[in-house]
Amino acid sequence: MPTEPPIHPRFAQAALETALSDTPVVLVHGPRQCGKTTLARIVGDKLGYGYYTFDDEVTLGAALDDPIGFVDELPERVILDEIQRAPTLFRTLKLVVDRRRVPGRFLLTGSSNVLLMPALSDSLAGRMATLRLYPLAQCEIEGRAPGFLETLFSGGFKVETHARLGSELAHRIAAGGYPAAIARDDERRRTAWYADYVDSLVQRDVLDMSRIQSLESLPRLLSMAAGQTATLLNVSDLAGPFHLSRPTIHEYMTLLERLFLVERLGAWHTNELSRLIKTPKLHMGDTGLTCALLGISAEELAADRPLLGRLLETFVYQELKREASWNFPDVRFYHYRDKDQYEVDIVLEKGRSKIAGVEVKASATVTTSDFKGLKRLRDAAGDRFAGGVVLYDGTAAVPFGEGLHAVPIRRLWE
Repeated sequence: MPTEPPIHPRFAQAALETALSDTPVVLVHGPRQCGKTTLARIVGDKLGYGYYTFDDEVTLGAALDDPIGFVDELPERVILDEIQRAPTLFRTLKLVVDRRRVPGRFLLTGSSNVLLMPALSDSLAGRMATLRLYPLAQCEIEGRAPGFLETLFSGGFKVETHARLGSELAHRIAAGGYPAAIARDDERRRTAWYADYVDSLVQRDVLDMSRIQSLESLPRLLSMAAGQTATLLNVSDLAGPFHLSRPTIHEYMTLLERLFLVERLGAWHTNELSRLIKTPKLHMGDTGLTCALLGISAEELAADRPLLGRLLETFVYQELKREASWNFPDVRFYHYRDKDQYEVDIVLEKGRSKIAGVEVKASATVTTSDFKGLKRLRDAAGDRFAGGVVLYDGTAAVPFGEGLHAVPIRRLWE
């Protein structure tokens, strides 16, 4: 008989339980199969929640046919799974919450980003906390509590050594973080899971969300995006192979964003600098899915150094986003590039007080020239600059000047 994927610790659990203690509605949203339902059921069983899923057509039909009657018959505390399939329920939840404001009344999960759907998110403004759940971070896979961001913002990296990742790095990138995918040891079976995953999203969630005219174009567009991860977003290049207009491609990209499959990373800028390039970068939501879309194995990825560099940048970006989601929810992410071609792969802004930068290299060595972009960011940020690192596949964490360090990549989860 098939075995269930192992349940890894989710470091978002504490944040979820805290939100339920003081907020009437809590939404856990993220891509399908990232572990939202598992996390909600673990917390729900602990706190005594009932459970309904709108993937069940009978339950969905009842909620859509009579939303007020459906909600009135629910248990005192309830999980409503895949809420994006019943968007009309948001207004009813607002009425119920306003009638009796009880913390932790509704725990929702959603596989679509309602923050990109203002009519839905605004209806529960002030009544709903939102928690983004990602596929597994490497520290969750390893079962180790993370501390990279805390060290980054405190500038506290110590001189120390770590073993090189070597070929293991490409394997981690190619595996990704979806629990059901990494449970498959065979790489071909894992790739097949990702292919089925994309087909399921297109045939179910995309049709639920949008009556797009060219459904067959969406998987091809996603594959095109995979090939451009960690590059400046160029809609014309994405539109090239399709007989679709630029506005249509924009619409399709927004749809992929709503499904958490792609992300746009905005450019960091300040009013004092006018020479900054403000085009966003494109990042895929998970590198395992990216490799499957590109049809590339871990061994092939390791041999293709330019592609490895870009996928490593996306891998690091997603690792940082995952840690920030449960430890530093006030951190905002950007990239930096100016017209002199100085750049920093990832800029992290913590509130209004601290800015840090992360540059990513797939090589085993670091030189002073690798810090040129970070030095330019340090000058632009001034007193707000908390620190900058070049993450690389080497062995030593060492300082490279004021507030700057070279740090092995595995320090992200060790």
